[in-house]
Amino acid sequence: MGEIATQVLLGLPWTLAVTALALLIGVALGMPLMLARSSRRLWLKLLSGSIITLVRSIPPIVWLFVIFFGIGSGYFRISPFTAAVIGLGLISSAYMAEIYRGALLSIHSGQAEGAAALGLHPVRVWIDVIMPQLFRVALPAMATFAIGLLKDSAIASTIGVPELTFQANAQSMATYRGMEVFSFVAAVYIVISLPVAWLSRDLDSRMRAKVSR
Repeated sequence: MGEIATQVLLGLPWTLAVTALALLIGVALGMPLMLARSSRRLWLKLLSGSIITLVRSIPPIVWLFVIFFGIGSGYFRISPFTAAVIGLGLISSAYMAEIYRGALLSIHSGQAEGAAALGLHPVRVWIDVIMPQLFRVALPAMATFAIGLLKDSAIASTIGVPELTFQANAQSMATYRGMEVFSFVAAVYIVISLPVAWLSRDLDSRMRAKVSR
């Protein structure tokens, strides 16, 4: 089993890379999507809302197939890893936009009004008043989504990314020890997920402590 575990763990860097890069894309693109969704301009709100709904309505595996087998084979040459990061990144951006929007709605409008009354520039109001509260409120949901994204990264195996599930499947077929192999993979996912959950709780506690001061 030791040799099998070693082969399976060769996919761990790919799993972490796909998850981390897709999450970074989601964190970055989710903010402008949220701002557009919260805009007072009707056309901008409808456009961003339609994009979010469209992205979330289609299963992740279909997005990966569209990007890799569709765009990647017919228009541009895209590697399996790149297709997985782009596909999961786009999905992450839609979900992160809704997480941000929910956090924004929980912040009382008086916060921004009070800051504006003190003469703060609108940009400073966002940076110094709104954003710290928004991220504090959104942090638990972001951590939960990150753990879900880690598990969803397994679908990257369907387009040939040699991540954990891909390696496990190869070892299972080669050794006919599927129960042991996939039980080991499940344990690896748990071991990875637990620190993320612990870190999010620790950061949330620290941020709440700062606010209470």
